[in-house]
Amino acid sequence: QVQLVESGGGLVQPGGSLRLSCAASGSGFSFYHMSWYRQAPGMQRELVATIPVGGRSNYADSIKDRFTISRDNAKNTVYLQMNSLKPEDTAVYYCNARHFVAADRNYWGQGTQVTVSS
Repeated sequence: QVQLVESGGGLVQPGGSLRLSCAASGSGFSFYHMSWYRQAPGMQRELVATIPVGGRSNYADSIKDRFTISRDNAKNTVYLQMNSLKPEDTAVYYCNARHFVAADRNYWGQGTQVTVSS
């Protein structure tokens, strides 16, 4: 079992930056693909970025070159650095952990609100 707790959301002006964190409890963090999703009001949840167990990170086209996902396996934490934020980035951001072999071991955090507004 993995529990995920996101933090770092808030209100920021357009063009500003935020860094989201997702702290994982439980064992085997390094064996999980870690992702950030977001869900805006009235919209479906969408994948923002993934940092896999091995291999290169990948990003949604809408945030490419503005957001960076990273992980610190020693701290059981994944980050999302968000720069040049736009009002359309406003959403609840969710952290996801999916085991690299056992796909049924799939966990979600409770979400953190990001609001981009002047």
